[in-house]
Amino acid sequence: MAAETSVSRKSVIIRWRGLMAAAVVFAVGWGGFVYAANNSVQGAPKKEDGGFDGDAPTAILIEASSGSVLFEKSADELRAPSSMMKLMTVEVVFNAIKDGKVKLTDEYRISENAWRKGGAPAGGSTMFAVLNSKVSVDDLLKGAIIQSGNDSCIALAEGMAGNERIFAADFMTKRARELGLTKSTFGNSNGLPDPNNRMTVRELGKLARHLILTYPDMYKLFGEKEFTWNKIRQQNRNPLLNSLNGADGLKTGYTKEGGYGMVGSAVQNDTRLIVVINGLEDPDDRASEAKKMLEWGFRNFETRTLFTANQQVGYAKVFGGESRSVKLASPQPIKVMVPKNGSEKLIARIVYNGPVKAPVQAGQPVGHVKVWRGANIAVEAPVYAAEAVGTGSTMRRAIDGASELVIGMFRASAEKL
Repeated sequence: MAAETSVSRKSVIIRWRGLMAAAVVFAVGWGGFVYAANNSVQGAPKKEDGGFDGDAPTAILIEASSGSVLFEKSADELRAPSSMMKLMTVEVVFNAIKDGKVKLTDEYRISENAWRKGGAPAGGSTMFAVLNSKVSVDDLLKGAIIQSGNDSCIALAEGMAGNERIFAADFMTKRARELGLTKSTFGNSNGLPDPNNRMTVRELGKLARHLILTYPDMYKLFGEKEFTWNKIRQQNRNPLLNSLNGADGLKTGYTKEGGYGMVGSAVQNDTRLIVVINGLEDPDDRASEAKKMLEWGFRNFETRTLFTANQQVGYAKVFGGESRSVKLASPQPIKVMVPKNGSEKLIARIVYNGPVKAPVQAGQPVGHVKVWRGANIAVEAPVYAAEAVGTGSTMRRAIDGASELVIGMFRASAEKL
């Protein structure tokens, strides 16, 4: 069973899904003591109130620390990600290096396949690796990230999996699912046209945020402005690096099918934003749109703390415990980016599978608190048991068992109606 906690400015209402229902109302106010759920805060302003008005068919703007979504437009529409998909290939390699399965000094051969499909003969973006040469993983990563080398990605894929198709189907897809990218599909390692290459801007943004937060040292490669290989010096293709203060990543992309797209990130005043756009018809429009969206985000939003570290967020129902419920909290502050002058409220819900079976250990993961802006999730954070709950008496377990049995019977009857 899942439970939700909804929040308005004046009240907190706990709802149980199914036929078991309980409502508890608590008065809360902004900046006061938060009990059982979030305060109401302001949402994204509408266009007429100074909201963002962009031309990209699909777009999303995210604050990196909290994951707050500041703006989105058709963010869950699957499209060809073009070279932006290289971020998934890079993440697979980064993760393998972190786990000790691959070393930066390992060398992979540039096969004829990598050379013909992704090298100089192909006429696309390439690091100009020489046929049959051996190139270190370190340099292949630089070629893939800085020069957007298709040959670099194919060589990495073949070096790790033996075959690019296997790398795309097994390595990339498996890792994407582990990261919660449920919609993304991959047909190759580099984003060259393939019907299986599909990603949403939301999942590209989630992937970018993961790269930034998980691999801070490796992420620095995205900010390198040039790389020379085979005596050929190439500039980083990301136009933001030279046009926006604090820009340090990530990746551009273009195919005829997908259009022009970009995953970009910048830091200003200790706040990092991530922008993803796709489907534009002109590279200059891509650059100006990404810059304009980031500048709008920095100018119009501020960070607010919804819950401090270890502050009580709410409750979860306990089955068979010495207590009927357990307090929930997060060891990290739960923050959200909100407009400085907005008009839409946010709704917070605690979602978990329950009731939670006793005994419950302090620090045990229980569920998530999700903060919604309208129909969209602005931020999501895990919550944990803030206290231990021991096993209850035989009578307590019997009563809870009977209650769950009755609830189950009612639910089954309702589903037949």
